Amino acid sequence: MKKFGRALALSLSLSLLVSVMSGCGKKETEKETTKESSAQVTDDTEDTAEDTTDGTTAEVTEETEETYEEGYPVELTDIYGYTSVIKAKPQSIVSLSPACTELVYSLGMGGSLVGRTSVCNYPDEVASVESIGDMYAPDVEKIASLEPDIIVTDSSITPEATVTQLRDLGLNVVILNEGTTFEGVYTKIENMGKIFHADDVAAQVIDGMKAELAEVQDAIKDVNLHPSVYYVVGFGDTGDWTATGDTFINDIITMAGGDNIAKDGQYYSYNVEDLVSQDPNIIILPSWADGTFQTTAPYSELTAVKEGNIIVLDSTDTLDRQCARNPEAVRMLAEAFYPECFAEEQAA
Repeated sequence: MKKFGRALALSLSLSLLVSVMSGCGKKETEKETTKESSAQVTDDTEDTAEDTTDGTTAEVTEETEETYEEGYPVELTDIYGYTSVIKAKPQSIVSLSPACTELVYSLGMGGSLVGRTSVCNYPDEVASVESIGDMYAPDVEKIASLEPDIIVTDSSITPEATVTQLRDLGLNVVILNEGTTFEGVYTKIENMGKIFHADDVAAQVIDGMKAELAEVQDAIKDVNLHPSVYYVVGFGDTGDWTATGDTFINDIITMAGGDNIAKDGQYYSYNVEDLVSQDPNIIILPSWADGTFQTTAPYSELTAVKEGNIIVLDSTDTLDRQCARNPEAVRMLAEAFYPECFAEEQAA
C-alpha cells in the first residue's frame, strides 16, 4: 500500500508539473500572440491615421476654406454696431433709400437694381424698377421675394425693427452711416464704392463734386455780406423744423455763402420765437409750404416774407438727400443769394 501511495503521489506530481508547464507555454504563446495582434492593430491604426491625415482631413480643410473675388470681403459697421460682410460683388440690389438709389446709379450699378422705394425718383430710369413700398415701412415679404444679394439703406431711413426682420430672413442689409457734415457724403460714396468694388468710379464722382464746388466758391469769393437764412423743413402746429448746425444741409447753406440762423440748434428742431427774433434776410421754402407759410402767423410778420425774399424750391431732393448732386444745391442757393456773381455765366 505504501508503494502504491508513493506511486500515486508521484503520478499526480508529474501530471501537475506537465499541466503547469503546459499552461505556462500557453500563456507565453498568448502573450506573443497578443503582442503581435497589438502590433498589428497599432500598425493598422497608424496607417488609418496617415490615410485620414493625407486624405479626409485635407478634403475637409479644402471644403471649409472660402475664396473671395478680388477686392472682397468688404466689412462695414453701422451705427448699431452691426458689421455687414459683403463676400462678392452684388448682382442684385434692393435700395430702401432715395439717396442710396442715386448713389447706386452714380456708380454705374443701376442695371443691378431689382427693388426701390416708392419715393426713389432719380434718375428717371428708376421708374421701371419694381417698388417695394414706402421707405419707412417697406414690404418685407416683397423684398424677400426679390432674393437680392444685398439691401442698402441710410442710417436715418429704415427702422431698426425692419432691418432686424430682413436679417432674420437671411438677407444682407448694409446700412450706410450718414454724416452730419458735408464731408460725410464723400465717406458714404467711398463705402458704396467698396461694396461694388468700384473704388475708382467713386473717386471720380467725388472729384467731380469737388470741382463743381470749387467753381461756386470761386464765383462768390469776393462777397463780404452774407445774408441770414432760414430753411423751412416744417412749421405750424407740428412744430418748427429746420436744418440745424448738426446737419449736412447747414454746410450746404454755408458753402453757398449764407449764414444759417439755426446753426446753433440741434436735431432739426427750432423755436418759433427765435425765428421771429432772428428775422432772417432770406427764407427757403419747399413748394408744399409756398403760400401757406406766408399767410400764417407769426411767419407772415417776418421781414423776408413782407419783402418777398423767399426762395421756393420745386424739389428739395438735392438739398435733403446726401448724394452726388449736393453740389447742385450749393450752386442753386449761391445763385439765389448772389445773382450778380453768376450774371455772366447765366447770360452765356
